[in-house]
Amino acid sequence: MKYLLRLVHYLRPYKWQLLLAWVCVLVAGAFVMISPLAIRYAIDFGLKPVEEAYQTSSGETRYRLIGLDGNERLLVFAGLGVILFAVGRGIAAFGQQFLGESIGQRVAYDIRNDIYNNLQRLSYAYHDKVESGQVMSRATQDVEAIRMFINMGALRLGYVVLILLIAVAGMLVINWQLALISSLSLPILAWRSILVSSRMRPIWTQIQQNQAEVTQVAEEGLTGIRVVKAFSREPFESEKFREKAQQQADLNYYQATQMARHQPLMQGISAAQIGLTVGVGSLLIARGSLSAADLLTFTLWLNLLQLPVRTLGFVINIVARCISSAERVFELIDAQSAVQEKPGAQALPTAQGNVVFDRVSFGYESASPVLSEVSISARPGEVIALLGPTGSGKSTIVNLIPRFYDVSEGRVLIDGHDVRDVTLESLRRNIGIVQQDVFLFIGTIRDNISYGKPGATQDEIERAAKAARIHDFIESLPYGYDEWVGERGVTLSGGQKQRIAIARTLLLDPKILIFDDSTSSVDAQTEFLIQQALHELMEGRTTFVIAQRLRTIMRADQIIVLDRGRVVQRGRHAELLQQEGLYRRIYDLELKDQEEALGRVAAGPGGDGSSPRGADGSHAPVPAHPLAPPQVRASEGGAS
Repeated sequence: MKYLLRLVHYLRPYKWQLLLAWVCVLVAGAFVMISPLAIRYAIDFGLKPVEEAYQTSSGETRYRLIGLDGNERLLVFAGLGVILFAVGRGIAAFGQQFLGESIGQRVAYDIRNDIYNNLQRLSYAYHDKVESGQVMSRATQDVEAIRMFINMGALRLGYVVLILLIAVAGMLVINWQLALISSLSLPILAWRSILVSSRMRPIWTQIQQNQAEVTQVAEEGLTGIRVVKAFSREPFESEKFREKAQQQADLNYYQATQMARHQPLMQGISAAQIGLTVGVGSLLIARGSLSAADLLTFTLWLNLLQLPVRTLGFVINIVARCISSAERVFELIDAQSAVQEKPGAQALPTAQGNVVFDRVSFGYESASPVLSEVSISARPGEVIALLGPTGSGKSTIVNLIPRFYDVSEGRVLIDGHDVRDVTLESLRRNIGIVQQDVFLFIGTIRDNISYGKPGATQDEIERAAKAARIHDFIESLPYGYDEWVGERGVTLSGGQKQRIAIARTLLLDPKILIFDDSTSSVDAQTEFLIQQALHELMEGRTTFVIAQRLRTIMRADQIIVLDRGRVVQRGRHAELLQQEGLYRRIYDLELKDQEEALGRVAAGPGGDGSSPRGADGSHAPVPAHPLAPPQVRASEGGAS
């Protein structure tokens, strides 16, 4: 019951509509059960029996009915009363249905918003583990089950209970002996309904869980449709979906079978109850302790109870499904983020860009640490390149700065402020992130660039796009900045999406920048344009970059070399090359070829193949890439 009681919280804002709905339930139930009383009144007072006395063979005087002396006016009034009760019942039933649906939809709206808002607040640690198909199923079908309960379950159950109480009370007033006989089936029906409800709840839990798995398989197959087709795995994916769909069909068939066994039994018990009532009532009439009108009233009441009793199984089914769904929904609403904002946390002022990792350790699970005793100090405006083999902890380090995760030990400081002591909103407002897997939302290019700054003017958006070397491409599109972007930016190339992401970050003008420098999958010209955009982006900002390209590494003020979560080397490119260690091995295996290519580019007309750094160690421009567009080579001077 705790899950049903929690739903009361969502009903409180609509208490007056709910009260009116219950008034409609009361009126509808009253009109239904009063109609037989009107018929009884008409028979008792509108129809006078005319009897004739006669002698039996034994000399006993008896009376037989030879006709009825009717009061026509009374009969007309009774008939009009029955019609008016039917009309009133219809109006009340409409109000009950309309208000129930209105309240149900509003509660579903509130619950979905609570689910989504909580999901937005949860940290990476939660989203790393949860399956999106599970979330989608709970936010749609489980919430729909709760809505149906509020409309069809709670009000309908109240209606059934009400007419049962009215009928039993009326029967007791008319004839308590026959009322007890007529109520014999009620405890049996109640016991059977509770038993079926307890059996149906785990079944519905399985159905809801399996439905989430069906959604997950379908979403995964559609999201990865290009991979599926590339490997000709359409039959495999279809079979995987078919198996889950078959499980869903089997579970639904099983629950339908259970309900099919339940409903006829309920109807049979109700029919047997009517037969017993009529038989005992006839005996009472013969004894003179009950009138025919009273028996007719009993019979009408029991007939009116037939439909509610038959739907009782349906209502129990809805209740069982609602409990299972509410349990799954409240798991999402109650989920707690591993990253919590401290009470009284202060807003971080505009950052200068001084970032310090003070003996930081971290593990996604306590048994398997990812970082151990990492210390890094980045001064404002410096470029920090993170280098190391896969799994060395590079991504983890950059995820700790905006508090996507919290450190296990040590501190991360920004301008002397522990990131755990400031508000998340102010912290992340000072940090710009350009990820390797660029995500664009469905909408226009303008919407995507201004995503972090919705109030940006067109001039601001264009300046950011020009700095990201994407403005000319956007202007060449039929609708310019109003060009529609497909799901996840599928209508754009990888390089175009990355430059739009850079423009999106530039518009925020953050003092701290995090960038995953992975341009190995783009062509040389696109790489050049991205490198130009990055040069603009990194200017004057403290930058942490997961380095993949030699150009970025050579530009770095510090290179942090990681291995198995520990800093094994640090320094500049030239310094680390003089040392034996992991950096030299990475250089020989992966970076040396890039340096030779850069040397060939720099050794063009008037070039001497010198390093991109000047004699004083400052950044020196690299000549323009030979594959860059002519207008870029002429106007940009080959900034890299």
